Amino acid sequence: MLKQIKDFMTGEMDSKSPKKPKKEKGGDETVQLELQQLKVELEESKDKYLRLFAEFDNYKKRTVKERFELMKTAAQETIVSLLPVLDDFDRAKKSADDPNSPEVFSEGVSLVYHKLYTTLQHKGLVEMESTNQDFDAERHEAITDIPAPSEDLKGKVIDTIEKGYLLHDKIIRYAKVVVGK
Repeated sequence: MLKQIKDFMTGEMDSKSPKKPKKEKGGDETVQLELQQLKVELEESKDKYLRLFAEFDNYKKRTVKERFELMKTAAQETIVSLLPVLDDFDRAKKSADDPNSPEVFSEGVSLVYHKLYTTLQHKGLVEMESTNQDFDAERHEAITDIPAPSEDLKGKVIDTIEKGYLLHDKIIRYAKVVVGK
């Protein structure tokens, strides 16, 4: 059939019977070779198509993942710049909670503090707990070390100078701590 189509396209049809192509010696062998070559080309095309499709699919997945990561940490810079404000609130609250302090932490300021803190928590901010934990150089920044008040506090965080924070399980500020030795 392929031979007939080829003969028709090239104009090599027998003039007496336009429907029957010329008989050539070895014609079946040529058709078989052409058929084999077309099968090989088809397999190569399929392979190229599948590889291109897989590459494009990987590209789509990678860009979606990158976009998701970017959206997840888009506010990181803003949140990091708000951390000193949280620290100031914490110091003011601690000072006001001291019974010997003349300072008062008013209800309105307390509401603003809690609203800011809960808003940042909803955005993925988590405070790291450090005091009385084992010192971990991956999470803590040792400011100084002091003799441990008891044997069980050796190698542990005695005091937290500045709180550490995580944003979506990624450390955005290391806790500054005092370690017992």
